[in-house]
Amino acid sequence: MDLQASGPPDDSPAARAWRQQAITWRNRVMLLLDHLSLPIAFCDSDGVILLANPAMAAEWGMLSGQMQGRNALDFFHPRTPDRLHPIAEAVRLRRRSRYPVEVTWTTADGTERYGEIDVDPVSDTPGATPVLMLLLRIGGDHTHGNAGDGVERPHVNEVEARILAGAAAGDTTARIAKAVGLTVDGVNYHLTQLSQRWGVRGKASLVARAYVTGVLDPKAWPPTVAGTE
Repeated sequence: MDLQASGPPDDSPAARAWRQQAITWRNRVMLLLDHLSLPIAFCDSDGVILLANPAMAAEWGMLSGQMQGRNALDFFHPRTPDRLHPIAEAVRLRRRSRYPVEVTWTTADGTERYGEIDVDPVSDTPGATPVLMLLLRIGGDHTHGNAGDGVERPHVNEVEARILAGAAAGDTTARIAKAVGLTVDGVNYHLTQLSQRWGVRGKASLVARAYVTGVLDPKAWPPTVAGTE
């Protein structure tokens, strides 16, 4: 993003102040994206991911930076590929509109999910080539029957499972963050997401549900994710 595109053209104090203000607001927007629970990504006109927030990356048990440089179609499968043609035309003609696309995808633990992506061409100025903002609305999981004791194992990715194991061991949030390679805010974000998804409050309730539903191995100590050595 060119921070000087629409500001004062010279190197006057006003121009420097404007650029500093632009940088400050950009940093605030980036911080906001990191904390939003809505999965969001930005792509270039060819669908290559420029930026993805943690909520988007969490669908595949990834960190935000790991999605950068990959094509969005590596992750999502449009139910109707023809829905992509109007988006390409909108980019070519610099149109501004919202294009919903129904998609499916497979999470890191093999769960098949479905939902809808709102694709919005956006840019700093009217004449600039737009980038594509993707807002994912998760519909739910495709189920194929559930064998076992009648308690369905909930959807968790690898990072979430490791966080739950740390919480079950009584580790502090800082220690869990170090173990999984996240910040403390990142760990708290995942705990909040799990609490909302499972309809429970607090670490104790999350840990209890993780054991009851088979996310954590009830026979292992220290706590271990089920299915791992």
